[in-house]
Amino acid sequence: MQDDRWQNGEVERYNRTLQTEWAYRQVFTSNIERAAALAPWLQHYHTQRRHNALDGHPPISRLPPT
Repeated sequence: MQDDRWQNGEVERYNRTLQTEWAYRQVFTSNIERAAALAPWLQHYHTQRRHNALDGHPPISRLPPT
């Protein structure tokens, strides 16, 4: 079982990244515009963005091919 503090740290880091790289990076004029921008950012975050904790690889690289 993973230590809950580590899981909280991961979640807190993800939330901070979400805020700085998506939510506060641009001005959204509506909640609809904000919601529409989230899916492309998540796609980039999980498939293209380099993560230091993964030696510069995106999270998708950790999944086995299907």
